[in-house]
Amino acid sequence: MYFDPDRDIEITGRELPPWQQGDACQFITFRLRDSLPKEKLQLWKSELEAWRAKNPEPWTPEQRDTYHRQFTYRFEHWLDCGYGSCLFNDPRNRQHLADVLMRFQGERVTHHSWVIMPNHVHLLFEPIAPLADLIKAWKGTSAHRIGRGSIWQKNYRDTLIRSAKHFVNAARYIRRNPAKLPPGTFTLWESDRVKSIE
Repeated sequence: MYFDPDRDIEITGRELPPWQQGDACQFITFRLRDSLPKEKLQLWKSELEAWRAKNPEPWTPEQRDTYHRQFTYRFEHWLDCGYGSCLFNDPRNRQHLADVLMRFQGERVTHHSWVIMPNHVHLLFEPIAPLADLIKAWKGTSAHRIGRGSIWQKNYRDTLIRSAKHFVNAARYIRRNPAKLPPGTFTLWESDRVKSIE
């Protein structure tokens, strides 16, 4: 199921408003607390604040493209640079998180694809439970099992999937994200539906 602009959206957060529309498919990114240098993050936030002040929502398609080029893609590039402790280079830590993600497959969530990178995670799924509850459970339980204290950044980035094409693009992004990493430093999981995507 995809985002429907004619249906109500539940907004459950303050800073990065998590949007949920029933079981509409979501693309989520969350990261380790130390995954970005503070200087880069502060610069990014100040530039984003200034840009948003000049470009209030709702955005035109051109503004949305500019936003992604200037902010989303740069942020994702920094995550892929491998800053921080990269706890998920350790296969035991990746397995803890993978077990947590898949624990309620088909009951509270229907996963389509996910990848555990050294310092962040991308997921494509349909929430059956409230989105905020899923993220809280995934982060809290995985942090407890890994046993290193509070490892996760508080917020996460969420995107409602708008169409079949958007779904395919998100699935391909997840599949290609670890392309430059050495084997054994990431874990990729895909449903049969996503495996059929070329």
